[in-house]
Amino acid sequence: MDTQKKIHVGLLFGGNSSEHDVSKRSAHNIYDAMDKDKYDIDLFLLTKDGIVMSDAATRRIFAGEPEDKVVAEELPKLDMSDPLAPIKNLAAAKDIDIFYPVVHGNLGEDGTLQGLFKLLKKPYVGSGVLASAASFDKDITKQILTHHHIQNTKYVVVTPENRAEMTYAALTEKLGAHLFIKPANQGSSVGIHKAENEQEYVDGLADAFKYDYKILVEESIDNPREVECSILGNEDAKASKLGAIDVPKTDTFYDYNNKFVDASGVAFELPVDLPADLTKRIQDMSLGAFKALGLKGMARVDFLVSEDGEPYLGEINTLPGFTNISLYPKLWEVSGISYTELIDQLIQLGFDEFKRQSEISFAFVSLDAE
Repeated sequence: MDTQKKIHVGLLFGGNSSEHDVSKRSAHNIYDAMDKDKYDIDLFLLTKDGIVMSDAATRRIFAGEPEDKVVAEELPKLDMSDPLAPIKNLAAAKDIDIFYPVVHGNLGEDGTLQGLFKLLKKPYVGSGVLASAASFDKDITKQILTHHHIQNTKYVVVTPENRAEMTYAALTEKLGAHLFIKPANQGSSVGIHKAENEQEYVDGLADAFKYDYKILVEESIDNPREVECSILGNEDAKASKLGAIDVPKTDTFYDYNNKFVDASGVAFELPVDLPADLTKRIQDMSLGAFKALGLKGMARVDFLVSEDGEPYLGEINTLPGFTNISLYPKLWEVSGISYTELIDQLIQLGFDEFKRQSEISFAFVSLDAE
């Protein structure tokens, strides 16, 4: 690539998940932090219905116009009888050098957009199709972690098929009296409930089934400390310093509201002062999970640390938030990497992985031809 030429980045955000507005805030922060002398940036909003808006329309929304109004004006311009209509606006950006997806949750972290970028033969920031999909599904993630001896909480999967036999009594006998209920394929605490009695379990399970057909019911760790680690890199990934989250006593866990709406009652310790051996163990577990899942670029790894100092890997986020209160960039700031430098490194990692993948042959190569 011509080093004198600005890098043309397609910043794609929004999506049809519950994290749509969070994604918009992350994209604003990333756009503002990007060095405009180094990058030309096209903006693409993915609507709540999964339709890519043009750069011009997206900039209107970025400038503060109501999203619903702009989308309503733009949709008639698309021929919806065309099966490619939802992504047609990407055709206006033929010279994009790399895509930067900031779509949290469904479509963004489940491998969907990564598959699209692969079909477009374009580099992109973050993990590939399989790694994204496996990390998005909490059940598959835990299976891989367990296979690699990375400690995580005990759990049972509840589906519509086995729901009747997965009673509160049966699960508490296996997992303990306090349970956590989580949709397998949702992010940011959506549909998550803590159940300490049968009615809370029944109600929580019913709500969780609104968001997925596969529900994890996990054991609860008593009075845990929530600790976070950020990972940056590809094959030679590195771990940040650790951060801790102390939620208000009135809350039972770090929920969606704490993360993205109102963090005024949440205390962050960045970096957190933990014993050196525990810090190293959490960083090693984070790097081990990153490698086991085949992740690239970035990830935020969430832990529960028990009162006796045992770390349990709770969740891995492959496209973590970049809002004003998001921990992924904050942990790198306290580790010595600025917000702008972090974005530069993530983009370069995207190019590096694309080059690495391009050297793999997907067709048979005869030994005689070598």
